[in-house]
Amino acid sequence: MNLVKTAAIFITTLVFSSMAFAEKWDMPTPYADGVHHTQNIRQFAEEVNNATNGDFEIVVHSGASLIKHPEIHRAVKTGQVPVGEMFMGLLGNENPIFKADNIPFLASDFDSAAKLWTASRGAIEASLNAEGLKLLFAVPWPPQGFYTKKPINSAQDLAGLKMRAYSPTTSRLAVLLNATPTTVQTPEIPQAFSTGIINAMVTSPSTGVSSQSWDYVSNYTDTQAWIPKNMVIVNERSFKRLSGDHQKAVMDAAAAAETRGWEMARQETSAKTATLSENGISVANPSDQLKADLQAIGKIMGDEWAEEAGEVGQEILSAYK
Repeated sequence: MNLVKTAAIFITTLVFSSMAFAEKWDMPTPYADGVHHTQNIRQFAEEVNNATNGDFEIVVHSGASLIKHPEIHRAVKTGQVPVGEMFMGLLGNENPIFKADNIPFLASDFDSAAKLWTASRGAIEASLNAEGLKLLFAVPWPPQGFYTKKPINSAQDLAGLKMRAYSPTTSRLAVLLNATPTTVQTPEIPQAFSTGIINAMVTSPSTGVSSQSWDYVSNYTDTQAWIPKNMVIVNERSFKRLSGDHQKAVMDAAAAAETRGWEMARQETSAKTATLSENGISVANPSDQLKADLQAIGKIMGDEWAEEAGEVGQEILSAYK
């Protein structure tokens, strides 16, 4: 009987010891579970968990349920959480290189966007490293288009509207369109439209579907203006505290997530655009006049960005072109 008790105590001790040494990271993400970014990140976390046999677990908190989107960068930087996902362009006011993928018509198809990412990645990583952060991976959104209640055929049709802004670049775009930029985070979009806080937005088919845009607008103009990205960042000190095996598991899963995420974005573009149409949204290509208007604005924004980004910006553009 004593032997049985001793064995039971020994097994219990092993279990609790294993639990004590198992590490867990909480990971905030701003987007809903139906968005391809969140789906990709959940798979990334699962691959890390599997590769470490449960000794290291990443727990994903989607839909801004743990930390609001604008606060994720600071939360990771200060170590409040070790890892998080965010829209890269949100850091554009801190360093203009984070706005490189937000310049209208600089890279508006996925092949061009991949080349731009190759050209800008080193500068992005260097800027993050200076803050004690490490880039794990970045994944694009589908190309951006305009959601409005009425059809638009020129930039003039957007003048005077209250346009959702989610980054410094979209705020500047709204100003150049003579619209009023209004900051609204993704989970708040339906309420913002229903209460009249905004009556137009430029965003991806993914966000249009996840926010059920057919409940508050009737038109989507598929301008494919630019292809922005989300990035997953980790606190460098938190990463270094991991064992070598756990670090490798994270980086291997991150590399797989980036490759997978780019392909998911391509598939997401066609699938979610079709979903908009199926739910009654009128999906239209931009008129020649609207194209010309937006390209003119894109030239202004591109020149402004190149001047703001200085030598590093010129290096990125030269490498890209």
